Amino acid sequence: MANMLAVTDVCHGENTSSYPSALKMRSTFENVSSEEMNTMDEISVNIKKEDCDWESVPLQQGGPNINKHNEWDLRSIKEEPTFDITDREKTITANSVKEENIKSESVSQHVCPDKEATGLGFTPSSPPALQNDEIASYSSSPEKDTALSRKRRYPPSKALALLQEMNGCDSDGGEEAIFVIEEDDDDETDTEVHSDEDEGTTSEKKSRRPPRKKRLVTQKNKVAAPGIKAKDGTVWIEKEAGCLPAGESTTHMSFNGTAGPTEHAKCKITSRLQSFLCLIDINMLLTIRDCTVHEGRRTDPSWSLSLYELMAFISILFTRAATTTFGAVVDAWSELFVIPAIKDTMPRDRYQTIMGHLRFDNKDTRAERVKNDRFAAISDIWQRFVQNCILSYNPGQHITVDEQLFPTKVRCPFLQYISNKPDKFGIRFCIAADLETKYMCNATPYLGKDPSHPTGEKHSENVVMNLMEPFLDKGRTVTTGNFFTSLSLANRLLQRNTTLLGAMNKIQRELPPPAKDTSGLEEFSTLVFKTGNTMLTVYVPKKKKSVCILSTMHQNVEIGDDRKKNPNTVTDYNNMKCAVDIMDQKVRAYSVRAGTRRWPVAVFYNMLDLAVMNAHVLYKACMGSTEKRRVFLARLAEELRCYYLQEKALEKVKKMQLKLQAPRPPSPPGKKTQCQVLLRCHRNRSTNRCVQCKKYTCRKCRKEDPWVCGNC
Repeated sequence: MANMLAVTDVCHGENTSSYPSALKMRSTFENVSSEEMNTMDEISVNIKKEDCDWESVPLQQGGPNINKHNEWDLRSIKEEPTFDITDREKTITANSVKEENIKSESVSQHVCPDKEATGLGFTPSSPPALQNDEIASYSSSPEKDTALSRKRRYPPSKALALLQEMNGCDSDGGEEAIFVIEEDDDDETDTEVHSDEDEGTTSEKKSRRPPRKKRLVTQKNKVAAPGIKAKDGTVWIEKEAGCLPAGESTTHMSFNGTAGPTEHAKCKITSRLQSFLCLIDINMLLTIRDCTVHEGRRTDPSWSLSLYELMAFISILFTRAATTTFGAVVDAWSELFVIPAIKDTMPRDRYQTIMGHLRFDNKDTRAERVKNDRFAAISDIWQRFVQNCILSYNPGQHITVDEQLFPTKVRCPFLQYISNKPDKFGIRFCIAADLETKYMCNATPYLGKDPSHPTGEKHSENVVMNLMEPFLDKGRTVTTGNFFTSLSLANRLLQRNTTLLGAMNKIQRELPPPAKDTSGLEEFSTLVFKTGNTMLTVYVPKKKKSVCILSTMHQNVEIGDDRKKNPNTVTDYNNMKCAVDIMDQKVRAYSVRAGTRRWPVAVFYNMLDLAVMNAHVLYKACMGSTEKRRVFLARLAEELRCYYLQEKALEKVKKMQLKLQAPRPPSPPGKKTQCQVLLRCHRNRSTNRCVQCKKYTCRKCRKEDPWVCGNC
């Protein structure tokens, strides 16, 4: 009578549903006495009736139906049913790969017929009659060893070495797998027991069967998400919005400067004219006057221009800007569109003559200077104006750097076309403006590609650093557009104690791939990345549209409670980027711009507009005034022309005094001849001569007493 010992499925680990069932062990026994068989019938395990020879092994206590003094003699195995142990996979899962745990943590043991396998234990799922008992191992007939086919097995030490040589699991922020292979205590072979009848057939089939791959069971452990690498090698780490990691501090710079007019400006500004002369000073006006006179004397050697007359010329531009910006300037002298203030200041022909000769440099030396400076025609005047703006005012904590397009279509080597600007064509200026007062702090024209510029340096980055140079190291924040913003610029500004907040163009190589491809993100969603002290916010205001905000000003990105869920970086950028745009809008409202064919005159118009804007800010800060800019512009024009009107009145008085003091020339007695002046007469005859030109002048052609002709 044969009995078979069935071992229930064994599960190891926390998640038992994912593990394969343990291997079932079957064995046949023969030559067992009836007394011993009666003992086996009392055991609650599944035993078949076969003839078995038993080796005597004492059983431990724990089985309720087994006497510890019973001994079983196992003699020999007569008959054994054929079954396939290799169909079961020989793997279990474990929490780690350690050489000392491979043997000790093995759940199932395979029976080897040619070698004893001691210490066969059972799991809690075994029948209660055999739990916690030590079962004797057995051995099969040695003559059957050679007929069994074996799968190639590795000892635990060699299996561990192979696993360590394998490549690590590819991870993109997911989980890491740990592989464990279960081995028997027998490190050499794993043989199976076959019946005598099917021994040859089974051995032949198993020899033809290809070796099976051992199944690797994975256990997934959470690992930290690795950095996301950009094209230029920058590694970004994805962060969660709305929380500041413990131990990290913000890099908000404390502003240690003073905002407002400088002491140099406060000492000078007592009127509107003085605020204007702080920016366009007397030396600049004298330079313009000298260059204009030099140009005028090319055609008329006696042509001249005084400083007060030049100021009156500028006042005509301001008066027209405050009154109306439509139509040509010469319309101000017409009967239909006359502006009395302009007509009383200067005749129309004189204005046109000055405008025709207006120059800002010496034309004789321009050919040499233009080789190194495309802006040479007005470069000196422009640089002095910008320097005066820097010396007269200290901006606040927040400065905006952006572009301004002065609208004009003159012939210019650096004329720009920008499609998203209202006027499309114009001369482009890069401007740094104070956020609070919209004061123009610094400006530079864009002159096109510079062939002398070193390769590898970003032009936009150098522009921002040059514009911010006078205001660095004070804890300020710079807000820039997508043309200027870059990661390298943010790092350079941080070294000078200045933070950056700006929008980034998606073509930048330092952006991580998830920031460029946002087609799968939901509307109003936000992604946050960090590298060093720099935060990158990717916000999706609309489907398939996203904006990238780079900031060293923020270290904590928080999501708003409104419907659009705007991050605080986006909200701050929208509030701080508008300084240059608002300044340009105010300048265009009352502009001196007029038609011209010379680009230096167009730049001069823009310089006057910016000067009036800054002068208004200085005047309000120093004098405490609250008047509007249009009123300030009109009264400034009055102060500019008043000196010229006084000078003109004095000259007229002097001429009258000279005429009164001059003696009347005696008339030739009895001689009458034709009038030589012929202004209002038709060849009248006269006996009197002009006291100045000595020409015969009739009464219709004379101008006043003493006798003076109309030409004199």
